[in-house]
Amino acid sequence: MASNDWFSRRGFLGAGAAVAATAAFAARLSAEAEAGSSTNPALSPAIAALPVLSGQARPFTAAERQSRIERARSLMAARKIDAIVLANSTTSSVYFADLRLNGGERLWALVLPARARPFLVCPAFEEGRARESLAAGPLGKDAEVIAWQEDESPFAALGKGLKDRGLQAGVIGLDENMKFVFAESIRAANPHLTILSASPVTAGCRMIKDAHEIECLRLASRATLLVYRAVAQSLKVGMATGDVRALIAAAYRRVGFEGEASLNIDEFTALPHGSRQPQTLREGSILMLDDGCLVEGYNSDITRTFVLGKATARMNSVFDLVLGAQTAAVQRARPGVPTADVDAAARKVIVDGGYGPGFTYFSHRLGHGIGMDMHEWPYFVKNNMFGWEIAPRLRAGMLLSDEPGIYIPGEFGIRLEDDLLVTESGSELLTPQSPSLEDPFANMG
Repeated sequence: MASNDWFSRRGFLGAGAAVAATAAFAARLSAEAEAGSSTNPALSPAIAALPVLSGQARPFTAAERQSRIERARSLMAARKIDAIVLANSTTSSVYFADLRLNGGERLWALVLPARARPFLVCPAFEEGRARESLAAGPLGKDAEVIAWQEDESPFAALGKGLKDRGLQAGVIGLDENMKFVFAESIRAANPHLTILSASPVTAGCRMIKDAHEIECLRLASRATLLVYRAVAQSLKVGMATGDVRALIAAAYRRVGFEGEASLNIDEFTALPHGSRQPQTLREGSILMLDDGCLVEGYNSDITRTFVLGKATARMNSVFDLVLGAQTAAVQRARPGVPTADVDAAARKVIVDGGYGPGFTYFSHRLGHGIGMDMHEWPYFVKNNMFGWEIAPRLRAGMLLSDEPGIYIPGEFGIRLEDDLLVTESGSELLTPQSPSLEDPFANMG
């Protein structure tokens, strides 16, 4: 369920810089992990025993990103869109070109025309850095850069780049995450253009994961579940949430990926996104761990709810309903099924079990798409409108969270979350389901 901006640091991180930063980070974490408990005598045996997994991750190549651009072009043609514009720190610019565009109030824009060469719009004083980043990616060192001076309009410069490609009166799609001020300024500076959403193209590409993306997501999910198990085995009565965060950080350092997790205890588990209030573990506490890690830019998102000690009969009965709802979603999800139907299948189990109606106790949608963003298209919920498609249906290669929950105010909440892959004939979870509150990792092998 977690929603995080993993890389919120200020600056423009291009292809070459991204590869170098990722390699350096992995190397540092691997070195720390290999050192293990010898450099940290307080490291618990369970965390010290975690495997180093970072070496299993494969970077994405320029050729892979170029194939994504070609896919985008085919979707543009089908939707009669002449070009898409990705601006200022959009995940999609990384997806297509390994370019992280972050210019603050200054416009950086990657423009991908359907039938012409892409180009980049950037501040003139940043042109050298922009070209360095472009050279390492699929657009190459000869990619065109349109540079604008501080006293010039970048929005007019963008329009000129389109005009030079024969798009004096074209249909232009803008990325859904673009700043409003940029979108309106592009429109005002180019009244001859028809402006609409680029989501049919950007989400249309990113919703369907290829084999390499699924490989990264499987690895991220495996790493997260291994970390959760090691942390659970290291817990002790009297630990505060800060102590557990330190265990989580140590565990992710051990496996070699950047990750985090939120922890909520007892009555705070009844808040789906928890609380910042200080919380301390005691015998019989119910805990909820939620979040994930990044593998080559792809997120896991997993929740485990379990008890430190013995669960009550009421807790176990709620757990059984939530587990049944999660299983019902897996059984319903397959290509061609409306996303709303999967939410309905899970919600029916919970409502029929006495925790209804509607969103009364299962207070959020069943799940969200997962990929380079922790939350992205599509979503398991009724009235899930893409904006270009009503009542969207599942397709093979989609990957979403399956995270039903029951939240009883003032008592406790239970959520189980695993990441669900839609296959050619049905669906599967990337991680084994939790079998119980008292031994949630028993079926991991």
